[in-house]
This record gives sequence, structure tokens and C-alpha cells, in this order.
Amino acid sequence: MIVLGLTGSIGMGKTTTAELFAEAGLPVHSADAAVHALYAGAAAPAIEAGFPGTLKDGVVDRERLGQKVLGDPEALKRLEAIVHPLVREAEAAFLETARNNGAPAAILDIPLLFETGGERRCDRVVVVSAPFEVQRERVLARPGMSEAKFHAILQKQVPDAEKRARADFVVDTSRGIAAARAEVGAILRALGVAPGPATG
Repeated sequence: MIVLGLTGSIGMGKTTTAELFAEAGLPVHSADAAVHALYAGAAAPAIEAGFPGTLKDGVVDRERLGQKVLGDPEALKRLEAIVHPLVREAEAAFLETARNNGAPAAILDIPLLFETGGERRCDRVVVVSAPFEVQRERVLARPGMSEAKFHAILQKQVPDAEKRARADFVVDTSRGIAAARAEVGAILRALGVAPGPATG
């Protein structure tokens, strides 16, 4: 089974591209979704113990947690020490299930793939990209987003040009969904994983 890492900077269309891989019948594991699930379950007691007052109705309140770790590298490290091993466990269980189900390939959708060294766990890496102006327009259209916030997020991410240079495949999402779907199909053919009908 081929493990395909999927990543891309904010506003590049990664979520949509992940859906295109799922549409082609491949199992997709979202690191963000795994964190959301952990915040509502397994990680909640440990986070509350490490950062008192962050739970709301038994679920981690991301805003309260954000206030406690924002601009505090030590606090962020403590949080990552709680969350990262649990995310990796969820990822390992997902890959095992995909293998047992005979999937020819599985997608690991990880926003900070290069930033966290996640590419070492993947056979190939797909980077989702778009021209800067397209990215900026998409991100600034999000509720509560500002130019300053956008640039602060970019500072934490490996630059798009470097991601593209390190990728095995690049999907350009600036030309619309049909073009992106065709690029996903071409990647799967290049890997010898012919698109099948979507399942589930």
C-alpha cells in the first residue's frame, strides 16, 4: 500500500483535494479531524490537567486553549507532547485498517507535514498549491481573518515554493475543480492506483 502525504499552505484548497482523493475511492485520514476528535474525547482530560480552565462541557475550547499557548513556545511544546502521540496512534490505526481492507493507497492529510517531519512517514508527497494572489483572496474571505493574521500563519508554514520543490506531485487548485480532479486522476495513474468508484 502506498502512503501518500497530502499538504499545502492555508487557503490552497487542500480540503477540497482530499475530497477528490476520497471520491476516487481512497481512504483519507485528516490530522485536523483527528485533533478535533481528541479534543472532544481522549485528549480532553490531559489538556485540562495541563491547562486548567480550557474545557467547556467536557470538550476542549480551542479559543481558551489558544489564549494559553499563543506566543508561549513552552506551553505549545507541552500541548504538542499531549496531542501528537495520540494523533500518531489514530494515524497508525487508520493505516492498519486501510491495509487490512486492501486499499492500494491511503492519504494522510497533514497541514504541517514538512514542518513536523511527517514526510518521512510517507512514500510520496502531494502538495496543493495556487498563485499567492488566489491564496490571499481565499484566506481573507474567511470570517474573522485579517491581513495580519494571514501573514502570522504564513510565518509558521514552510513557504509554498519550498513545498512545491520538495513535492513528488503538485495539484494546482487555481484552475477550478474539474482541472484539480483531472490532476488527482493523473497522480493515481502515475502511482499505478487507477481511480475506482467512490465508496462509503
